Formats: sequence, C-alpha cells, structure tokens
Amino acid sequence: MTRNEMAAPGQHPAGAAEGAPGLPRGSADPLATAYDTALLDLDGVVYLGGTAIPGAADALAKATHMGMRLAFVTNNASRSPSAIAAQLTSLGVQATAHDVVTSAQAAARLLAARLPAGAPVLVVGGIGLRIALRERGLRPVSTAAEHPRAVVQGYAPDLSYGLLAEAAMAIRAGAWFVASNADVTLPSPRGPQPGNGSLIQVLVTATGQHPVVAGKPEPPLHAEAVQRTGATRPLVVGDRLDTDIEGAVRGQADSLLVLTGVSQPADAVLAPPGLRPTYLARDLDGLLTGHPAVTPGDGGFQRGGFQCGGWTARLDSAAGQLGLSGSGDPLDGLRALCGAAWSGTAVTPEMAASALQHLDLPA
Repeated sequence: MTRNEMAAPGQHPAGAAEGAPGLPRGSADPLATAYDTALLDLDGVVYLGGTAIPGAADALAKATHMGMRLAFVTNNASRSPSAIAAQLTSLGVQATAHDVVTSAQAAARLLAARLPAGAPVLVVGGIGLRIALRERGLRPVSTAAEHPRAVVQGYAPDLSYGLLAEAAMAIRAGAWFVASNADVTLPSPRGPQPGNGSLIQVLVTATGQHPVVAGKPEPPLHAEAVQRTGATRPLVVGDRLDTDIEGAVRGQADSLLVLTGVSQPADAVLAPPGLRPTYLARDLDGLLTGHPAVTPGDGGFQRGGFQCGGWTARLDSAAGQLGLSGSGDPLDGLRALCGAAWSGTAVTPEMAASALQHLDLPA
C-alpha cells in the first residue's frame, strides 16, 4: 500500500505500527503522510484566546507541504467560516472559508433535515449560526412571537437575558431545541471560561428540555467535516479528551491529542475507554514525525511493564502504585504511562501525579 492508498475503515494506515491492542499506537511514517486529512480543532490547538500557539503555523505549513490536507473543525458557532479563515490567515496559517467546518453548519444541516424550507428558527447565538441557517434555506428569527419551529443555541460572548427568555418561551411552546455544542468551558490565557455547555443549562433549567447537540463529541460535526473535505483517512487533532478525542472515537477515526490546551498529561493517563487518543504530542509538530509504539515488556503486561523509547511504566493495582523508570523523550514516558494505566484499573489522580513527576511536561 502506498501512502496515497488509504486504509479501509478499521485498518491502520500505511506505516502505522500495530503495537499492542488498547495502547497508544505507533506510526513509522510521519502522521502528515500516513493520513490524508487533519481535522484540526482551533482554540487550544492552533491558537489560544486569539494568540497563535508558538510554532503552530510553521508546523501546519510543513504538514501541507508533506501532502496532508488541513480542515479546521470548531465547536465554536459564534463566527462565520470566512471570519475564522481571516483570523487564521492573520496568524500565519493559510486557510479559506472552505477549509473551516463549524458546529453551526452541523446544527443547520440537522435542522434542515427535519424542517421545511423557509421555516423560522430562533437563534440564541452569533452571526455564524444565522449564516449557516440561511445557507440551508431556513429563516433566523429572534422572538417567540414569530412562532419558530426550532431554537438553536450556540456560544456568543454578548448573549443577553432577553434572548434567553424568548428561547425559553419558544421551547415551552413546542419548538425543537438544538445546540451547536455542549462544551462546558472555553480555554483562555486566564484559564477556562464558561462555554456553550454552561449557557445551555439556563434553558434546560427553565424549560426542562434537553437539546439535541450537533457539535463534538456528537457524530454530526464529525460527519459534516468528513463530507465537506472528502477525507478517506482523517486524523482528528485536538486538545480536549471530552470533545475532540471522544468525537474521533465515536466517529471511528484516529486522533492526536496535543498538550497545548485543556487536557494535560494527567488527563491522558487517567482517560477512560472512549476518550483515549491514538497518538500524543506536545504540539502540532507531532504531525511531522513518526510516533513510537508502546509495547509490553518481557514477562508480560504486569511483570514486564510497558515500554516506549527509553522508559518503562509499571502498574501495581493491588499496591496502588504506578511507577516510571528510564530516561529519554518525556513524551515517550507519557506514552508508557498511558499504556500501563490503560491496561489496568483503579488508577487514581494521586498515582498519576506521582508518576508524572519524573517527566518535564506541562502540569
């Protein structure tokens, strides 16, 4: 198989090292040549609070030069694809509106599949939602008096009480409740801030109705991204286990967790099934290299531990110990720890924190 011959669903791409089942996987080839399309999250991956993450633009340019297509897939529904592309370009990342896929677009597709053309939809959110609805032939409105067939909610920094009150009245009157995404927080240089998932709870509490969610980790946004890009072997790249990585797992796609945003090394070690990434990297430079596999050491899973690079991790669940020994690339140590932790049970945050003290990684 050549690098341009993509693997069928359920198979590894060319150059991927099998490793042991359930462990962080290895790839002999750089990920930018092993996968045809990177489905990249934005905040926490390419930029943080509007400021470019160091080295991100250069890494993405190199990945493109190596043959990988880039698509920017965001749960943030507040802005239009053209506005997002303009921001990326200002940060040195080459992008057009066609390269951007938003949860607003996924929500609009959901609504258009159920509602007739021209149906009124009350928008609780920003311009991105309104544009996406119009593209699908639906009519954005702002009051319950216009008898909306649905209410769609997405993040907007200037969301008003009056608009939330209109939405609550419409939902109580029978409007279908859809949310662009349910991220509880948003990353920022000052720390996590309330996201759309937190704002949704205002309407859930007021109406007793829970929304259908279009964004990550739900399948609609992943399906929207694959359909718009034509990806046959996508790699989901994100900073959050509970949206990006879970969405990849649910979409049966491989994933790369970067440590530049929300989820940190301890989160990766403690990740439950369904939230475990295929690959781990400090940042987007992880697209440009191969990745070593994690392998069980001599003597089996428990006795031999799990090895990656120059590191060996061992889990003794009975003694409540997760140990790490060796030297080399700290990312290899993290991969080994994930292998050990994911193979066992009852790994506690205290055990993970103690083992991670051996590594020079963000806390």
